[in-house]
Amino acid sequence: MNTARFSLSAVRAPRLIFAGSALLYLLTGAFVTAGRGYLMGDALSRVSATQSALFSRDPHLSAIGFVFTPLTSLAQLPFVAFSPWFPGITRWGLSGVLMTALFMAGAVVMVWGIGTDRGAPQWLCVLVTAVFALNPMVVFYGGNGMSEALFLFCLCWAVRRLMRWVRTDGVHDLVACGIALGLGYLTRYDALAPAAAAAVVVFAVSYYRRRHDDYRFSGAAMDLTLVIAPVVLAFVVWAATSWLITGEAFQQFTSQYGNTAILAQSGAAAPEHPFAALQYSLGAMLILSPVLPLLLPVTAALAVWRRDLQAAVPMLLCGAVLAFQILSYATGSTFAFLRFYVAVIPLAAMLVLLLPPARGFPPSRRLGRYADKPGIAAPTAPSRSARGSVGAAVAAAALVASLPVTTLGMSNQLMAVQEYALGAVLFPDPDNASARYADQARIAATFSTGRKLADYIDALHLPPGSVVMDTVYGFAVLVASDQPDRYVIPSDRDFVRVLNRPAERKVTYILAVPNSGRGTSDAVNRRYPSMYENGAQIATLELEIPNDGAGSPDWRLYRVIGS
Repeated sequence: MNTARFSLSAVRAPRLIFAGSALLYLLTGAFVTAGRGYLMGDALSRVSATQSALFSRDPHLSAIGFVFTPLTSLAQLPFVAFSPWFPGITRWGLSGVLMTALFMAGAVVMVWGIGTDRGAPQWLCVLVTAVFALNPMVVFYGGNGMSEALFLFCLCWAVRRLMRWVRTDGVHDLVACGIALGLGYLTRYDALAPAAAAAVVVFAVSYYRRRHDDYRFSGAAMDLTLVIAPVVLAFVVWAATSWLITGEAFQQFTSQYGNTAILAQSGAAAPEHPFAALQYSLGAMLILSPVLPLLLPVTAALAVWRRDLQAAVPMLLCGAVLAFQILSYATGSTFAFLRFYVAVIPLAAMLVLLLPPARGFPPSRRLGRYADKPGIAAPTAPSRSARGSVGAAVAAAALVASLPVTTLGMSNQLMAVQEYALGAVLFPDPDNASARYADQARIAATFSTGRKLADYIDALHLPPGSVVMDTVYGFAVLVASDQPDRYVIPSDRDFVRVLNRPAERKVTYILAVPNSGRGTSDAVNRRYPSMYENGAQIATLELEIPNDGAGSPDWRLYRVIGS
């Protein structure tokens, strides 16, 4: 009877955790986006790409674009499909909110699963899972449509299954880890780092296990192939598809819309000194997990003492992600964003779960030849077990105490440029006349002008294909429109022909942005460099729209001569 109850609890608990977490992130995300109008640019641009694949004037799947990996957009397709009946799904980025709520809830379940797989005390599993789920960065990125939720889910899934494989030697665990890493690559390019770390772990462990085997190298190579093949497949298929359709295999680095171009257009430069880059990176990780400097050496020492190979998995996989971000920022190939170091949050949670010795045995479909013996782990002396429980309790309490530090760090403008505006969003104060509050309010209103412009154009009741614009900034207008097929955008296969002869193609308006900064990559400016200034002798100024928010340009709407 006790076994049946435990089994039933083990089945119900993940479902309850998933449902509760998803509901929390969904409600929070809907409140921040639709309720307060605070939308993240990268999230909204992915909604725009998904919408273009379904409801543009030239719908096709490749309209999701090839600058960023596709899974974040593809995962929103089922939700965006309902946008003709519920326009708020795209206007307020709710498709992204739904997507991130589900995947961040999945990441929470994976953290819970890591604890239960090891047989950690139930109170510790509950506490660590709750602290992870309620971390303010996890809550925010669990409901804002960004790629962090999907990436963390794939990372935690890969860590959990690789930790299982260390004890079960099960082929199913190895294949699942590889699939998780492959999907992680289709979410973020960062996943190549943990994939490389997983490859090293699998080959080293498998090679050591077969030290008395005649086929030592070939057996280890087979295990390596199982875990790395999905990543290689995802890498090759995505690059080949991009090359076949666009002529460029890696648009993130070569396209005018890619990250490399964005950095150059934004005037971003590498830190003056590697020490300055390291200082920011360490500061970001300490904001997100202040207890990490204590947890890492203690957990590592315990793992060596116990010969616990499982502890190496989260350290190496999550550590590879963090090392990749530190190196990327130091070389000037990415921005100083707090969210890039979010992998430190699940790492800290996993380290706390690793403090007590492993008990029991993780579930497995089929044990491998070199699996540990199933059943209860080797008995631990009562005094050592008690010390382990006390240490875990202290670490868990420190984890709880770190939440206010993270909350405070997210309000720091220098360290959290994308998050610090949340203060004005969650606690609006119209009477506050400080410069800081005004800056926060402008950031929160970044895409409000795009929505107003979309409403103005919608009120003109123009036929499809009447407005030409690029989506460098225009994605905010596109997602807010009731009829996105009114716009001719770069993903349309006849975009260049329409842009070259707008009057002949029955275009009424051209939406222009300044030919500076990121506006230099705007296709309209590249074809007509003086369009924003004087209409390039093909259009006359109809309307100028000053932007209310930060980070977006003032718009000009030009009427095409002869339209």
